Amino acid sequence: MSIAIDPLSAARADPRASLAIVGNAPGIRPAARAIDAATHVVRFNNAPGFGGPTGSRVTHLALVNRGGQMREWLADPGFLDRPVVRQAEAFILPFPMLPAEANAPEPICWTREALALLRPLGKPVHILPETLHETAQRRLAPHTEARPNPSTGFLVSLALLLDRPAGSGPVDVYGFGFAGWPGHPWAAERAWFAEASAAGRLRLHPPVTTDAP
Repeated sequence: MSIAIDPLSAARADPRASLAIVGNAPGIRPAARAIDAATHVVRFNNAPGFGGPTGSRVTHLALVNRGGQMREWLADPGFLDRPVVRQAEAFILPFPMLPAEANAPEPICWTREALALLRPLGKPVHILPETLHETAQRRLAPHTEARPNPSTGFLVSLALLLDRPAGSGPVDVYGFGFAGWPGHPWAAERAWFAEASAAGRLRLHPPVTTDAP
């Protein structure tokens, strides 16, 4: 696949390699043993539950590279010392870099700064391409009337599913509540995940509550 989330690992091309995608919804059921047993473990942003009920392994950490959250991380002198950041083998930035003229007068894209921040760790950083965003919008369009603005969780999950080699087992998805910032098409994303689950491409492990993504 052209997305190439993880060109580092030979295990990526092995259909026997298991994958756990761990969201950040509150009320996630303890699943540390099952998550830590996966070949690849993908987490998001501040990764609540890491080191506790959702386990202690992370191969990929997705960090939102637009908006205020990245701006906060850039201002945090201890960000690189966070355990989930230190232990990640690679990082995923879900949004392509905006050209400088499109990122003014009020910056929203912090991709250049994020790359500079992460560079001292010496680990791969994968930026999801615009073509993936277009694919995500097409996949969500049947479930929404407006032009969908996919969430980071949806973008990364779609990229990983598209990247799975033929014959792979289903992906285990934990802690996706399909709620949060109102600009994302949560109902459409929930419907897409339900369809993928029915097709045997993933197994959903929903949280006890669904108040946040």
